[in-house]
Amino acid sequence: MAARRAKRARQVRREEKSLPSYAGRRYTVLALFVLAGLALVWRAVDQQILEKDFLQSEGADRYLARVDVPAHRGLITDRRGDVLALSTPVSSIAANPRVLGTDTQRVLVLAKALDVDAEGLRRKLARYAQKYFIYLKRRMPPADAAHVMQVVKAHKIPGVHVEREYKRYYPAGEVFGHVLGFTGDNDRGQEGLELAYDDVLRGDTGEKLVLRDGRRQVVDDVENIRSPRAGNHLALSIDQRLQFIAYRELKAAVRRHRAVSGSLVLLDVRSGEVLAMVNQPSFNPNGSRSNRAGQLRNRAVTDVFEPGSTMKPFTVAAALDAGVIRADSVIDTGPGYFSIGAAQVKDSKNLRAIDVATILRRSSNVGAAKIALAMDRKALWRAMDRLGFGSSVDTGFPGEVPGQLGDYRRWATIDHATLSFGYGIAVTTLQLAQAYATLANDGVRVPATLLKADAAPAGERVFSARAARAVRGMLESVVSDGGTAPEAAVMGYRVAGKTGTVKKIGRDGYSDDRYLALFAGVAPAARPRVAMVVMINEPRGKKYYGGQVAGPVFSAVMAETLRLLNVTPDAALEPALRVAASGAAR
Repeated sequence: MAARRAKRARQVRREEKSLPSYAGRRYTVLALFVLAGLALVWRAVDQQILEKDFLQSEGADRYLARVDVPAHRGLITDRRGDVLALSTPVSSIAANPRVLGTDTQRVLVLAKALDVDAEGLRRKLARYAQKYFIYLKRRMPPADAAHVMQVVKAHKIPGVHVEREYKRYYPAGEVFGHVLGFTGDNDRGQEGLELAYDDVLRGDTGEKLVLRDGRRQVVDDVENIRSPRAGNHLALSIDQRLQFIAYRELKAAVRRHRAVSGSLVLLDVRSGEVLAMVNQPSFNPNGSRSNRAGQLRNRAVTDVFEPGSTMKPFTVAAALDAGVIRADSVIDTGPGYFSIGAAQVKDSKNLRAIDVATILRRSSNVGAAKIALAMDRKALWRAMDRLGFGSSVDTGFPGEVPGQLGDYRRWATIDHATLSFGYGIAVTTLQLAQAYATLANDGVRVPATLLKADAAPAGERVFSARAARAVRGMLESVVSDGGTAPEAAVMGYRVAGKTGTVKKIGRDGYSDDRYLALFAGVAPAARPRVAMVVMINEPRGKKYYGGQVAGPVFSAVMAETLRLLNVTPDAALEPALRVAASGAAR
């Protein structure tokens, strides 16, 4: 038995020796597992410790983003607080073209919801296929945007979301179009006071941190980094009531006389505040601004013209102060013309010997020229310069021009003469209105402003009070029955004003069939409150004289202005009219 067991044991040992050994393989596999474990531990250490900041930054770039929060643009109001421009919340539909793609069915559904051309939308998506963000339609009413998003959700269209923005709205429409201007798609001022005071109105954009999903759509607000600061409000000097009246009357006159354009400026003579400023043709800032040609510019401050006979009162005032004439001086204008070299100054008829008041009432070029030539040219130039001609009014309005007043040292004799009746000088409607406000303010020029003034600024004396009052008294006769503008009279008030009928210059010199019709005046004449200039460019009807075309506009606007400002009538009325006026005052 023992021998058998020993034999079996030897056989088992021989069989074991004949089997392959797995020890080396086990060690190899074990070593591989150890190495793999060490590699994983090292990678974890590398990512969690050594590359932690880099990886967190990369992750944040993919899923966290800083986005701007638009600021609410400030209000623009008139002098009484009525809102002229405000920003309202709107919604814009945006998309990620990488996610949305150009699938035909999606594009058709989305285009119908957006109310845009499907082919145009498809081309837009194809053009920006590599972008992560584009606007599909901007500044929609929130209700319309909500409808679009309902369609997007119902059809499971990916990559489309809503962005909140602000849209500028102008309740008065085209009545204030030239003054206010408008803003662009980025809510920045593009024209008018919106551009001039953009820094004041715009405010400061805020910023926040948001979380985006894999399709780069915002899914959550993470952190408010900086709150937006709303823009400041802007109070204008303009009275909305007077602006509407001026706009209505100017528009009607331009249409009635088939004129090319027109401008009107109304000033408070004491504060220099612009109470109304309108132009024709105008535009609606709420609508499209494309294909508007020259309608966008504010002609009252950007367009210059020769003011014609409306300059004669300033020539007379300067001559009175220079001691060249007295208020009762008589000037011989016969035979109705005189020559200066090869040029000739003439009147429409021979007025013979007339006093200074008649020179203004009958608008004598010969009389004005003789007065000017009797003056030292530097003295005449200085008076015009101090009135602001040839210099910007400095309201800050974009595109405002200084006009043109030539250097007196380069004047020829004919330049000296023609300046007296408004040729050889270029002014804007606002400049001319400021000059008449100077006459109304007893010879003191106050800076014009489009912003509401808390107090009247210090002015600069141009004429003596005696000269200014004397000229105003003379100008009252212009609106009398024997003057050139009886249609500019205002019932119940004394008006001082002057007409201008100016030939326009062209390629071949001054035209005989193209005119500017002007009327400039102040009221009430004894103690003026407001000054106004009406300019109608190229009236093409039967009437073209300043008193016939611009005078009635002045009368209508001035009558309403004085009534709304509660200015006491200062003219003698017929008994029946006096009773009616007193009853209306009560």
